Amino acid sequence: MEVGQVLRMNGGIGDTSYASNSLVQQKVLTLTKPIREEAITNLHSRMLPPSLAIADLGCSSGPNTFFVVSEVIRTVEKLCRHLNQQSPEYQVFLNDLPGNDFNNIFRSLGSFKDKLSREMVSGVGPCFLSGIPGSFYGRLFPSKSLHFVHSSYSLMWLSQVPEGVENNKGNIYMASTSPSNVLKAYYQQFQRDFSLFLQCRAKEVVEGGCMVLTFLGRRSDDPSSNECCLIWELMATALKDLASKGMIKEEEVDSFNIPQYTPCLSEVEEEVVKEGSFIINHTEVSAVDWNAYSDWNTMDNEFSEAEIVSDGAYNVTKCMRAVAEPLLISHFGEDIIEQIFRSYQEVLTDHMSKHKTEFINVTVSMTRRA
Repeated sequence: MEVGQVLRMNGGIGDTSYASNSLVQQKVLTLTKPIREEAITNLHSRMLPPSLAIADLGCSSGPNTFFVVSEVIRTVEKLCRHLNQQSPEYQVFLNDLPGNDFNNIFRSLGSFKDKLSREMVSGVGPCFLSGIPGSFYGRLFPSKSLHFVHSSYSLMWLSQVPEGVENNKGNIYMASTSPSNVLKAYYQQFQRDFSLFLQCRAKEVVEGGCMVLTFLGRRSDDPSSNECCLIWELMATALKDLASKGMIKEEEVDSFNIPQYTPCLSEVEEEVVKEGSFIINHTEVSAVDWNAYSDWNTMDNEFSEAEIVSDGAYNVTKCMRAVAEPLLISHFGEDIIEQIFRSYQEVLTDHMSKHKTEFINVTVSMTRRA
């Protein structure tokens, strides 16, 4: 599998699109907002740049794409009013892999600028936005050109499926039954990728510039912990059920592995310290329910517990479909995709009726050393 060619969120604005099924990611952005505000406030107060360059790496498409950019601009504009300073010009770079739905982003640009103008009634500095297709595991920008870099729920994706995991049979990711060499291969791939990411950004971020990165991660030291791997183990269960019925081949399941690594905080910190170009200012580990609508459903007494679980499994299935469908289609083909997600929803319903489920988020804020 050529990850750079097939890894993307579902485009468009339809029922299975990422744009329509990314509330979990939006909740994570809301949870981590104070860390970003602290970083951009400190940055702008120290540097007061006449032109502020902002990059969002792994921006995808849909309502979340402009979430952080709008937040950063609002924060800077309030600071400018408070300090009686002129607004800077904003250079905004939205990056993702070439398969991303950049057309949807560009079509939304007008409404983004209109909304920003309405919110900032006292005015806002000129905003110039560019789409930057390419992998963030390589150079994307000129040297010392960026002030603020942000990435959320993107850096857990690896540049490739680790080599040497052919014996991970019956699993599609790290799991409690994975051989030790598989867990080691995944971790080493994460180390190589994240180290390269840091080296590239070290060249591109100005001295004193900031990065705020949020990973889908884990609290546990165990890389096969349920808190990070269960969502994929349940997908493997659904795929194996289809294989037992002859709807897909068992060897197809055995040869499919997700190119992802969900790190714990210490693993992220270790790579930052090892690379040496950034100072860690703030770290945080948080959690969000698998079902982004859980708060709404539990407040409504009209629904029975079974209905709440069923709705929750449906919501999680749609969220995971928006993320994983292109990978699954590239390996199993398009004809079986509806059945895969029907089976997955059944597996999720059974599990969520018995267990609490949540994603763990690892956030790190750092400054480029002088």
